[in-house]
Amino acid sequence: MKKLLYLFVGLGLFLVSCKSDDNGIDNPNDPNNPTSENLDAQAFMWNALNLWYFWQADVDDLADDRFANDQEFTEFLQQHPNPSDFYFNTLLFSEDRFSFLNEDYEELVNNLSGVSKSNGLEFGLVRFSEGNGLFGYVQYIVPNSNASTTEIKRGDIFTRVDGTALTTDNYVSLLFGDNDTYTLGMADINGTQITDNDTEIELTKIANQVEDPILVAETLDINGTKIAYLMYNRFLSSFNEELNAAFGQFVADGATELVLDMRYNPGGSVNTSRLLASMIYGTNTNDLYIRQRWNSKIQGQLSNEQLEDYFASSTGSTAINTLNLSTVYVLATNSSASASELVMNGLEPYVDVVHIGETTRGKNEFSITLVDDVDNAYIYSSDRENQINPDNSWGIQPLVGRNENADGFFDYTDGLAPDIMLEEDLENLGVLGDPTEPLLARAIEEITGMTGKKSYSVQMPAKAFTGSRIETPLRDNMFLDKPLHLNR
Repeated sequence: MKKLLYLFVGLGLFLVSCKSDDNGIDNPNDPNNPTSENLDAQAFMWNALNLWYFWQADVDDLADDRFANDQEFTEFLQQHPNPSDFYFNTLLFSEDRFSFLNEDYEELVNNLSGVSKSNGLEFGLVRFSEGNGLFGYVQYIVPNSNASTTEIKRGDIFTRVDGTALTTDNYVSLLFGDNDTYTLGMADINGTQITDNDTEIELTKIANQVEDPILVAETLDINGTKIAYLMYNRFLSSFNEELNAAFGQFVADGATELVLDMRYNPGGSVNTSRLLASMIYGTNTNDLYIRQRWNSKIQGQLSNEQLEDYFASSTGSTAINTLNLSTVYVLATNSSASASELVMNGLEPYVDVVHIGETTRGKNEFSITLVDDVDNAYIYSSDRENQINPDNSWGIQPLVGRNENADGFFDYTDGLAPDIMLEEDLENLGVLGDPTEPLLARAIEEITGMTGKKSYSVQMPAKAFTGSRIETPLRDNMFLDKPLHLNR
């Protein structure tokens, strides 16, 4: 473990001790110091980002030579009494849109496993054309949730929460605040007009709500063509076996085509994306899926085995069920991010990826979970929770690298553009999995070559600027979930 410690700039490590350092500088966390203040969180964040952060070399305050001595470092931390503000406003690179943190690392870890407090309503928020008013539209309802016991359904519109009209100033507190129960005021949509009505629906967030990311998995028979349809809403490793079982059923059904619907999928596990790609393309374990790029401190300390991910033949427990496809039809929008984009980019060298929908979000950076465990290079490990500093519960999820595909392509920060542009229409969202739902219908048309009289004109585009999945603690994160061992 001493080899790991050589990676760290030593200036911040004195804060872990309860004694004065060798230069006689008082430790600000020393309880015997009358001016003592707890700077554990700030010291941890600086040290962890100084080592792991993808843009460490681009942030002046994270430079290895930023401080001449311990006292300068301590005084710098004292200037930033709020850990969250310190993280976002001082330590992060200006182009970083996706790093985040949580005051409770246990909550962060649970969120990464798909466990959270939720009422099961997934929605997008759209600005009215004038003023700062907002309205929400229901994208789908999580099965076995509180929302599933009410009358609310996909396509419904709401404009108010507890009688207060939604605006850009209050939507966070009204919809994502500490209020576990709230009442939505519903509205009608007619053409491009939205009108409040008298319907109200009460919803309650339930602790430890687990969402199965497989919302729909079925095989459609369209004039003799067997088309597998998968509505997949997050990359959760805890559901890898269920995902593999769904593909097993597709194989048993004789599916020869696949429509992969990730229109609302904000990302998740990198390894799960690899497994899904293998279920689509094949179990060719000599074919490179993606290769990682880290900062200059880390890149040379990782073996090729750690940097390179190949297509898989097993989930780790069972053999991969694969369709062995040469073409896949992907439904993706601006709400599709990180691991969703990774599947598309990772498959591109091997499979014709026909992208229907909108340009994706453009998130190609992955993250790892870091906690105040110095001896484990700040990497969170479930079997080391008793080694985490008990005086610092913060967990951070910084971007630490990018992925490139087998062709070396990784530059899609502006998103992946569709082959066939088609926005969702608030006037006609359709039923997910129904062959007449517009995006799925367009994919079926592309597969079968059968064009009908169906119009794909969009009357009121569903242009959400944020939504329920982005405003949660997990957000649109893509995270590594395999062990890291630095070679020093």
